[in-house]
Formats: sequence, C-alpha cells, structure tokens
Amino acid sequence: MNYNTIVIGAGISGLTAASLLAKSGLKVALIDSNFKPGGSCGIFKRESIIFDQGSSMLYGFGEDGFNPHRFVFNCLAEPFNVIKHELLYSVNFKGKKIKFWPDVDKFINELSEVFPSQTKNIKKFYSDLKKLYRNVMIESPVFASPDETDKKSALKQLLKHPISYIRFLSYMNKSTYQLLSQYFDDPEIFKFFDKLTSTYCYTTVKETPAILSAIMFINNHEGGSFYPAGSTLYLPGKLEKAIEENGGEMILEHTVTKILIDNGKAKGVLLENGEEVIGENIIYSGTVWNLYAKIIDQKDSMEEKRNWAKKIIPTYSSMVFYACVGGSVIPEDTSPVEMLVGNPDAIDETEVTVYIPSLDDKTLCPFGTNVVIAIGPSFKKWPEPGDKEYKSREYELQKEEEYNRLIKVLEKKFPKFKDAIIHAEISTPTTIEKYTNKNWGCVAGPKQSIGQHMLNRLHTKSEWDNLFFCGESTVMGTGTPAVTVSGISAANAVLKKNNLKEFIYDKSIKNYVNVLEKPVTTEKLYNGFNESEKEIVILASECLYCEDPECMSDCNLDIRGIMRRVSVGNFCGALKIINKYLEFNSFSTIDFKLCEGTCIRKKFAGESVKIEMIIEYLKANLSNSN
Repeated sequence: MNYNTIVIGAGISGLTAASLLAKSGLKVALIDSNFKPGGSCGIFKRESIIFDQGSSMLYGFGEDGFNPHRFVFNCLAEPFNVIKHELLYSVNFKGKKIKFWPDVDKFINELSEVFPSQTKNIKKFYSDLKKLYRNVMIESPVFASPDETDKKSALKQLLKHPISYIRFLSYMNKSTYQLLSQYFDDPEIFKFFDKLTSTYCYTTVKETPAILSAIMFINNHEGGSFYPAGSTLYLPGKLEKAIEENGGEMILEHTVTKILIDNGKAKGVLLENGEEVIGENIIYSGTVWNLYAKIIDQKDSMEEKRNWAKKIIPTYSSMVFYACVGGSVIPEDTSPVEMLVGNPDAIDETEVTVYIPSLDDKTLCPFGTNVVIAIGPSFKKWPEPGDKEYKSREYELQKEEEYNRLIKVLEKKFPKFKDAIIHAEISTPTTIEKYTNKNWGCVAGPKQSIGQHMLNRLHTKSEWDNLFFCGESTVMGTGTPAVTVSGISAANAVLKKNNLKEFIYDKSIKNYVNVLEKPVTTEKLYNGFNESEKEIVILASECLYCEDPECMSDCNLDIRGIMRRVSVGNFCGALKIINKYLEFNSFSTIDFKLCEGTCIRKKFAGESVKIEMIIEYLKANLSNSN
C-alpha cells in the first residue's frame, strides 16, 4: 500500500508527527517494532499495579512557558487530563531537601537558605534568566526546532527584544559553567547545578550548552511539571487515537530494516518480513547510530556521514528500578519526584531520581500502597539484546547486584524500604535497548554537550529531499517537550512540501488540556465518558496488555490491541481492528470462553477481563467506525 508519509518509530516524536499529519488529511502510516506505541513513554502492569516504564514527569502542559504538549493536543482537538505537581520536585543535596516551587521567588528563598553567601547572586541570576525567558520564549511562542524556524518570524522577534535575543544567542557555544561563573563564586553551588544539568540533560555544567540551561532553569518553574492522569499510557494512547480517528494507520510489531533509496530519493521502507511499504515522504524518529549503521544502506550514504555518526558520544546507560511498596515506608512529606544525590562531588551510580506518581494518582495501585520508580546511571558493561551473554547466568547475577545496590540507595532515603516491597523488578540497559531500540540503553540518546548540541545534530531535513528526522538525535535533543517540538517540525516540513497549512501557534485556539484535582481517582479519571462507555473503558483497563497474551494464542484477533485502545477511549482504533478481522474471518470461529479462561488476570483477581462483553459492545457500535 502507498502512503503520503511513512513514520518510522512510535515514540513521542513519531506519534506527534504522524498525528498532526493525519489531522491535516494526509495518508499516514506509523511503523514500530513493538506491540504498543510510546517508546520510553508508556506502561507495563504487574497484576493490579501500573508502572511507567520510562517517562514519569512531564513538562510542556502548562498554560505559560514552553508548552508544546498543550499546543499539540489543542491542534488535534483531543482532550487530555493531567495532574499538576504542587512541587516540581525535590533535590536531596548534602543532607538538605531543596524544594523546587513553581514560584521562582519562593524557590530562590529556598535555595538561598542552602547557600546563604550566594543569596544576592542567586536573585540576580534568576531575575536575569526570567527576563530573558519571557522576552524570548513567552511573548511569541514558536514550536519549531532552530533549523526550521521561519527567518522572518525570527527577525521580528529579534527586533522586539534585541538585547535579550543577542544575549540568548551568545549562549549558543558557551557552557553552563561559563554562564554560572558570571554570577557565582562558591564551588559548592556549581556542584548543585551539576546535579540539575545531569538530571535534565545527562551532562555536567562544563558539558551543557548555556543556551539549553538558560531555558531549562526557568522553564520548569514557569510551566510546571505534570503527570498524565491515569498513567503515561494516555500520552501515546491519545496520540495514537488522533492518528486512527483521522484515517492514519498503525503498523505495529513490524521492524523497518531499510529505508529504500532510489536515485537519491527515499521511496519507502523494507520490513523484516520482506514487505515493501511505499511512501512519498519518510520521517525517521530513531537514533542517529541505527540510522547510518542499519537503516540506510552504505551504498546510499556518504562515508563522511557514517563516520560522523560513529563519533557521536551517547549519554550514559540507564538502570530503572520498579517497585510497589506498602505501609508507611513513604513519608507523608515526600514529593512525587525526589532527586537523590549520593555523591555531591561527581556523577556516579548513587545519583538516582525517584518517581512516586501514586501520591497524586490513586488509580495506579491498590489502596495503602505506592508505586516507586527509580532511574539512575549505570557505568557497568552490559550485553546487547542479541548477544550470547544476554540471559546468561553472569547477566542475571549482575542484575541481582544492581537490584540490591539500588535498594540500598533507596533505603538511605526510605528506611526499611526492602521490608515494605510487595513487588519489585529491574530494567537493565540491555532491556531498555531491547524494547526501545535505544543503543546501549541510553534513554536520552546523544549527549547534548558542547560540540554535538543543537545544529551539530541531525536536522529536520536530511540529505535526501523527502526524508525527514525527529527525535532525540535531532537538534532539539532529549526530553518529551523537546522531542515533541522535533515531531511538530518534521510534520510542518512535510506539510510545507505538500503546500498545506502548517501548525503555528495561535493564542485564540481552544484549550483541550484539563488539570484534574488531586488526588485522581477512578471516578475523576473517567468523568468525560457517558455511563455505557465508562463501564467498557474500565473493564478494558483491567487488561494487563501482556507481552505474550495467552488469550490470543488460539485466534488471530488482536485482543490486546483492542483492550489497550479502549482503555484510553480510542474506540475508533479498536473498531478498525475488528473491521479488519471481519474482512476475512468471523467471530463465530473465536471461542471467547477459551480466551477468557486463559486470561492471566484470572490467576490473581479470580476473574478474567470481560473480553466477550467488550467485543460485543464494540460490535454493536461498528456503524460508528470511520
């Protein structure tokens, strides 16, 4: 089948690009090797517990500040519910808990108590950055990567606040250390900012470009930090919904092995099963290393480009610890996001960021328990998913060592943490690479360090006229707001090429992002559905979205995909799966009692997901499908 645009990779950047293009009426296909979209943003379940597999704190949904997520959902006219954190996060630094309040002045007072000798400098630093941020980012919001920013619009903005813009641009090739040195003289405060940049960008202040930190240090306060109500299932799920409701196609569980190049032009992609999918435009959202080493044939690329890609330095590999704990092991004054600094003098494996989303969202785990997700660097050598060492005894022992090490790190903050564990497991860099295709388990992709930042990365437009890039390897770099902007830029580049209207900021556009009151409960989460829809959505959300679903072992109906879509209200996508199945099959051939009898939920809850009831509801509404 032929498409106007093929998007490779269903991470947030690819989903953003595909959803906007589908909304514009283009025929779009999004291809991903996983059975669910989202990349690092999504969930997995263990019985009745929901874990965010990666991203668990999101920026970019605020009314003010840099808010590309809000922009996208407003463009898509897709309602989206979020929880706003009262605190952005807390940093545990040298025995002191520094609370990051949304109010910058309140935070300045907090930071000044830790560094009293620097109070005047702290106020001056944040005052200058706040003015710069408001002049450059707030007054004329632009959701385009620097390489795709309209020159006339940029000139108009520059003339509006020339001093702020010239100063901002002067930070392009300066390090954050150089920026901080203009204000501070206490070595300890440099160590503190080191922890901030390492958490945001996986780089030290000497590595981090000042142009990035100047925005980062203020943006988080201006816009606020958020959690998607109901878990991060909803962010990719709602983008997928927008794609399918607007005629786009999700081609999941298929791996793109090559981008097909003919006479210097990308004409389509080759799948692992030998099938060719043809498209007028291709958007690639994977890593720069996979692009030049695997996806583009060597005969179609320049040796200079391949060597350049090889030399790009990645961020460090990541280790993720997942746990559900009971009792009072998590104190009442704990923030939903806590940064634990084990070694204030260097970045090492004791530096862990802890996410506890269940403090604000009570739909994630049983009453009286909390979900805890801890992520930090791993400097050990780990095998690649296909290596013979993977799943070896040595690999399992190394996992066990890391499991115990991270528990010890957490127990320094939460005494007797180990005793409170109901369920716990660990995700190694190998696991991360296996499920996200992020080389070496480096969740943030290439380092955003001086020399390989911004315009020194992949641009939106490639050396091929109809091949475009988005994602963490591109100019915008890492983080969900950044990759969302890269997706917007890629979509707009395709729209411009097709002489169609681009997605540009419009302050009069209707808002579709809703901030729910904390704590979020099941009733609040499903408040937007009518009673019959609510019942079906709640029933579908009981599905565990198993990696190897036994309920599908005797039929080729994508039951798991139906349940996942219905869980976020994507009835259109679920109906498309049913319609496609009914083109060549009949429901009379499916033994739903057998499907429900093999449902894994029955083993711990006493009853299975009501698959037949949900399917029957959807069958009765087939006339509503697109």
